[in-house]
Amino acid sequence: MLDKCSLIQYMDAFYSYIDGEKGLSLKTQENYQRQLSAVAGQLEEMQVSDWRDVDTAIVRQIATKAMRIGLKPSTIALRLSVVRTFFNFLIKEHVLVANPALGVSAPKRGRPLPKNLDVDEMAVLCDINAKDPLSIRDRAMLELMYGTGLRLSELVGLNFSHINFDNEELRIIGKGNKERIAPFSGQAKIWLHKWLDVRSLLSPKDDMAVFISKRGTRISNRNVEKRFAQWGIKQGTSSHVNPHKLRHSFATHVLESSGDLRAVQELLGHANLSTTQIYTHLDFQHLAEVYDKAHPRAKKKK
Repeated sequence: MLDKCSLIQYMDAFYSYIDGEKGLSLKTQENYQRQLSAVAGQLEEMQVSDWRDVDTAIVRQIATKAMRIGLKPSTIALRLSVVRTFFNFLIKEHVLVANPALGVSAPKRGRPLPKNLDVDEMAVLCDINAKDPLSIRDRAMLELMYGTGLRLSELVGLNFSHINFDNEELRIIGKGNKERIAPFSGQAKIWLHKWLDVRSLLSPKDDMAVFISKRGTRISNRNVEKRFAQWGIKQGTSSHVNPHKLRHSFATHVLESSGDLRAVQELLGHANLSTTQIYTHLDFQHLAEVYDKAHPRAKKKK
């Protein structure tokens, strides 16, 4: 058996320090204790029985082992943060003269894939029996966002001067005041026409804004988000509906159909192709699902 006396001794002193002097919450203290205990267990497996024997290479091994056993990047980042804090404590107590964990960085956190509705869900969501002006407006906004991939701010900021019905184009002022042209047709064009036919019924006070609230002023981001969420519930979609999800659905469906990443980049108004490339992951997921269902050697037994 290895002698772990020095490990435990300093750990207990550290726990007293974060409780008394640092005043950390009970939940945070529990997290610190859990992570530091796991590290101590790893050191025991590596036959390291004293914190003074831990160098940067060993800290890297601790991080590598955490990745190998499948811990989330956020958990590994927390573990390394706890270790750094603990070593700073040991420096304060004159046990160490340098912190061996300072040069070790956590793995990059995976960028979460955007959520989207499938084609059938989008059809159900947009199938609104719109008769009153507000419902017509909402369907026009839904159709336009899904039909063009606009950002929420771009939809809200749309003015009459930005619309060219003859050429079926929208002049969009995007991030950083960058301008692009977005094509629109089909249902988006039809419902935009329908909305403009009834817009005057809301007593408009804003002569520039395409989409206005029932008070006649330019509709707000929050109002759009609220109305979309309500329609998602009314139409029975399987997940929460928000403007970002419509933009992601637009990008995913266009990429699935065309495979043209550059075109999707232009349509979304992304400055860098790397921003658009996240949709290739979604496209691959779609292809993988098709493969699993279709290939005779890939079908899962029921």
